[in-house]
Amino acid sequence: MSDRDLNWKYVDDAVVEPESIIKARQQSLELGIEPVSPAVGAQIAVVAAASGAASIVEIGTGVGVSGLWLLAGATGATLTSIDSEVDHQQHARTLFTEAGIAPNRVRLIAGRAGDVLPRMNEDSYDIVLVDADPVSVIEYVEHGLRLVRPGGTVLVPHALWRGRVADPAQRDDVASDFRSLITEIASSPAVVCAISPAGDGLLQIAKLRG
Repeated sequence: MSDRDLNWKYVDDAVVEPESIIKARQQSLELGIEPVSPAVGAQIAVVAAASGAASIVEIGTGVGVSGLWLLAGATGATLTSIDSEVDHQQHARTLFTEAGIAPNRVRLIAGRAGDVLPRMNEDSYDIVLVDADPVSVIEYVEHGLRLVRPGGTVLVPHALWRGRVADPAQRDDVASDFRSLITEIASSPAVVCAISPAGDGLLQIAKLRG
């Protein structure tokens, strides 16, 4: 195992996940859903806590791993989570309840994000997490930057897409889209951004105040 692989394993193993997230992670894997890694989950919780987030949008509910992490960091926030898989959201609702999260803190919207996002209010949210259909990542990030208030953050897990984004020889559509997104965001004067290599990568984009 390379030093880099050892680092990735260490930062994941260093995270102590609550029992509710361990259970959600197990259900995710059983259903064939790839959840955020423990290290990425901990990082999005830190962002949620540090920003004092009160209103969060999540594109891609899964069964609630990332949502539970976000609400663990932002203990007073409300979460609006969008997913086209109703069965997955039913699992998530159960897991949120079992974790002791009040029902009025979570709004689950069943539908295609591309249909739901245009109807949401701009400059109204503290965090938008984009973890859905990777072929639509550029579109979803554009919506996310419209929805977050100045000073808000768009978070994009899986931004290194299984190690393929960093390899220019990998030219499949998903790797190319992530690569294009990162290049465009890095050169935009309207935001500041950083990529964490933990897990499968976490792109963090802060919308600057004009």
